[in-house]
Amino acid sequence: MAARTASSRPTTPTVRPLMVVLVALVLVGSGIGAYIGARQTGIFALDRIEVEGATPATAQRIRAVLKLYVGESLVRFDRHDAARRLTSVAEVADARFDRDFPHTLKVRVRLERPVAILRRGADAWVVSSTARVLQQLDRRPYPRLPRIWLPASAEVSVNSTLGGAGAMGVAAVAPPASRRLGSPVRQVQVGDGALSLQLASGTELRLGDSGDVRLKLAIAREILPIAGGAAYVDVSVPERPVAGYNPQVEG
Repeated sequence: MAARTASSRPTTPTVRPLMVVLVALVLVGSGIGAYIGARQTGIFALDRIEVEGATPATAQRIRAVLKLYVGESLVRFDRHDAARRLTSVAEVADARFDRDFPHTLKVRVRLERPVAILRRGADAWVVSSTARVLQQLDRRPYPRLPRIWLPASAEVSVNSTLGGAGAMGVAAVAPPASRRLGSPVRQVQVGDGALSLQLASGTELRLGDSGDVRLKLAIAREILPIAGGAAYVDVSVPERPVAGYNPQVEG
């Protein structure tokens, strides 16, 4: 009886993996084409800018600065370029941008915190906690903030950052501890590299140089309540605070 041999059949390579690759390439190509089309056409054209975290006046200035993006595709919106342009708005400390498709840009801002009124002769400016000059004041009454006096030769311009005596003065009133001294700060005096705060109570708080300001303010906060009537409290050497009193004049 003859042995039966199985005939070998030629195997054909499967085409399924090749089809998957082709489909994936088509989808990627379609996505790239759609992205390019969105960048080049008006399908996602910006027509509305919403500002959060700013006063109405500041929000208006922000929209004016970003107006050049109106009509452009949101897909092409450049966050870094927009942030750079917003540095021209002095009140804006930081900004975040969210593209709300199809046509809205949301701008969330963090504003500079005003801490003092900068004075130079008859001129006055609002300055922030980062020593940034926010605006020039042209009418009274001025906001009830500490005054920092500068010499007549000092140069000041809006949206600039202070150095020298102005920056030292800001360093003294910017920390939150300066607002918890039990008496408001009325003036900041800077002379020969030394800082002093004139409090509404009449006491002069001497801080010395601008080093360790937060520590000095914390020590002053503990001493001032028990140094009632002191002409001055000196914390320029934090380890050795001193309170001084005016001698009584007897008639």
